[in-house]
Amino acid sequence: MKPFMDKDFLLSGDTARTLFFEAAQGMPIFDWHCHLSPKEIYENKQPEDIAQLWLSGDHYKWRAMRSFGIEETYITGSASGYEKFLAWAKVMPYLIGNPLYHWAHLELQRFFGIDDILGPETADVVWNKANAIIAGGGFKPRELIERSNVACVCTTDDAADSLEYHRLIAEDASFRCRIIPAFRPDKALAIDQKGFLPWLASLEAVSGTVIGSFALLKEVLADRIAFFARMGCRASDHAFSYIPFEPAGEDELENIFRSMREGGVPDKLMTDRYKTALMRFFAAQYARLGWGMELHFGVIRNNNTAMFQKIGPDTGFDSIADFETAVNLAKLLDSMEIDGNLPKTVLFTLNPKDNYMLGAMAGNFQSSGAAGKIQFGTAWWFNDNIDGMREQMKALANTGVLGKFIGMVTDSRSFLSYPRHEYFRRILCDLIGSMVDGGLYPCDMEFLKQVVRDICYNNAAAYFGI
Repeated sequence: MKPFMDKDFLLSGDTARTLFFEAAQGMPIFDWHCHLSPKEIYENKQPEDIAQLWLSGDHYKWRAMRSFGIEETYITGSASGYEKFLAWAKVMPYLIGNPLYHWAHLELQRFFGIDDILGPETADVVWNKANAIIAGGGFKPRELIERSNVACVCTTDDAADSLEYHRLIAEDASFRCRIIPAFRPDKALAIDQKGFLPWLASLEAVSGTVIGSFALLKEVLADRIAFFARMGCRASDHAFSYIPFEPAGEDELENIFRSMREGGVPDKLMTDRYKTALMRFFAAQYARLGWGMELHFGVIRNNNTAMFQKIGPDTGFDSIADFETAVNLAKLLDSMEIDGNLPKTVLFTLNPKDNYMLGAMAGNFQSSGAAGKIQFGTAWWFNDNIDGMREQMKALANTGVLGKFIGMVTDSRSFLSYPRHEYFRRILCDLIGSMVDGGLYPCDMEFLKQVVRDICYNNAAAYFGI
């Protein structure tokens, strides 16, 4: 029987251990997709306790607590941090096979030096130990980022954002990690959502322009993209439930925009035509600037209407969608290629049924402009686990070039989430190590160490040009 989460955790052979300890472990982290708050990074406040660090905003844990039957008051409600921590500790022993169990113990080990197994019996011990360590310092956001060996963070920022906190952080030469924005114009695309017109008003306010036409909207968004570029942006991010593709002429697009501007409710065809046109416009901007374009799809959001109305979005009520993707994705990427405007693109699916489809799709649009120009993005969200990571990398290895993979994303709001990169790196090294041990790949350790270093950090740094 192997010890629980010892130094060889997830490493099943000598080759895997060598790759991890001699290549992966010491590599810096490029956190090129996350949801950390620039404001929190700038303000750099001391956390109150481990409950604030662990449970505030973590919808992964909230879903698990609900599945266990914990009352909402101990999840997002008015219970104290201590009460919420005790509730979480009750759930922990039952998370057999859930990555939350591993992540929580990795975080206790790496940040706190606590090897106790968290459960109801140890909850008070862990609570007191962790809070005493937090009180001793080293747990402010910037300190946690630097302790985690993070070289660069790309936050996720709305197109109308002032990027005030990015500017303030950049002026502080004492902070070594680069914090740069990523352009996320989802609200610009969401003409079928109630929040579109209020968002458009915010864009008008930040740009000083009354946006009365689709043509003018594109001009303003081009200016915003140029502003983001001046602030160091190297990536864009787009979230879809399904991939739209419905070409339309300029006159029709102007009519759609005008109707929506006057309070009309666009139907699906109008919405898809608008989104298709705007995505092709965005792609041209990104290609010109050399940005990477991230496309996340395959999610159904806010499924529980009662809870959405009670506590809002991003609270743990999203799930995997099963839309058909291949045809529209191929057409959208092809239209960008035909225009000469296909940027570097990272394709993420939330539904693992699409793994081999994406591996094959990426190969249709590769070019000499960049190694791995079209990337099959890492296992994401509900797939961010041992099986999900292995299956994504196996599909990539079977259909593409694993050695040019740009690796893991944190995709988190928590400053304690960086041990997830260690989790990924151990799985990566074990996957490659098992191929070598099984006679499927030569035992060229120096070359393999470099491949591992590249997947952990170098490939992404080169891809996004940091």
